[in-house]
Amino acid sequence: MSESTKCFFCSLPKERVWMETEHSIAFLDGYPVSEGHAPVIPKRHAPILHDLPANELNDVWALVAKVRGLLKEKHNPDGFNIGVNEGEVAGQTILHAHVHIIPGRLGDVPASPM
Repeated sequence: MSESTKCFFCSLPKERVWMETEHSIAFLDGYPVSEGHAPVIPKRHAPILHDLPANELNDVWALVAKVRGLLKEKHNPDGFNIGVNEGEVAGQTILHAHVHIIPGRLGDVPASPM
């Protein structure tokens, strides 16, 4: 069995797909950190985002921007966390590259004591 056939993201049901481009997919997270939490993934199975060819990496970031804009319109958050966990030690639980787009609202996290 290949890595991609065991991968949850590679076998994501089509009905979960919210948006799609030539090289990328966006969907609402099954275990959202906040309302509207949406990962963007490359269609190609790659554990590390920056191992993708430049055109596919650019496609992922273009879809991140589009998803962020639509979430801004729909949920009107106060801000966003947009992030990549690279490797298990960094919190990557599914070894298929992905970018989390997480709408944030005032009071979600304690204020910094700076």
